[in-house]
Amino acid sequence: MAARAYWKGQIRLALVSIPVEIYSATKSGAAVTFRQIHEPSGKPIKYEKVVPGIGAVDHDDIVKGFELSKGNYVLLDEEEIEAVKLESKRTLELVQFVDTDAIDVLYYTKPYYVVPADELAEEAYIVLREALKRTKKVGLGQLSLRGQEQLVALRPCGRGLVLEVLRYADEVNKAANYFRDVGSSKPDADLLDLAETLIAKKSGEFDASDYHNHYIDALKRVIAKKAKAKGKRVLEDVEEPASTGRGSNVIDLMAALKASVDGKKTAPAKAAPAKKAPASKAPAKKPAARKRA
Repeated sequence: MAARAYWKGQIRLALVSIPVEIYSATKSGAAVTFRQIHEPSGKPIKYEKVVPGIGAVDHDDIVKGFELSKGNYVLLDEEEIEAVKLESKRTLELVQFVDTDAIDVLYYTKPYYVVPADELAEEAYIVLREALKRTKKVGLGQLSLRGQEQLVALRPCGRGLVLEVLRYADEVNKAANYFRDVGSSKPDADLLDLAETLIAKKSGEFDASDYHNHYIDALKRVIAKKAKAKGKRVLEDVEEPASTGRGSNVIDLMAALKASVDGKKTAPAKAAPAKKAPASKAPAKKPAARKRA
């Protein structure tokens, strides 16, 4: 395997230990990042660490501080921080199993592929994978890595296993703080049926390759063209992604179906708002202003 393992160790279930290797399941290659450049010289801009009223400071004079209150810090040096770091253990012990849908999506942060370290580990690996599938469970444990302890979940994925790093409870904002003002009344039965019909009509198998980040695609085209344009602007050459027209059709269909639910023969004349303030009349005064100028 060409990729470098993120972690090597063993998964332990009671007295059974399975040697495994963990690899990152995601990549950041699709993102486009920029450097700040000094245009006259074409050189990248670097940042200095400065103290207000003092100026630039030496790296050796910098320590880490935790802000207790505004302007009041507890200072810690590297030795004090290193002293509390956990030893990186090479064992992930599965201490609990929960239903596959028991963990809220808010707790998931990053997935990793888990593969058997060698052929001898494969048999136990497959047994664990199939047991998780048949019981529809997810294994939980804590992984000590790089001095910190991460809460992780282990779940089957096709022919393999995926380890997902989870957030701790104090890292997730309580949903009630945001949803408390959302009404709890039951929706109109007909409108609910309409929504379910639309959902059923658009249901299908998820395939991530069906979706593209049109902004990133356009940005990469601009960069490629700019590299060949010898400094000329190429904004006008960027083609917007072709519109499927589905959005407007869905809106019109929804309006027509709602009109049917309301017992009306035609769609409500909500398209008429465009006539309330014609765009052509308001700007009509601007040409006259230009003539006087």
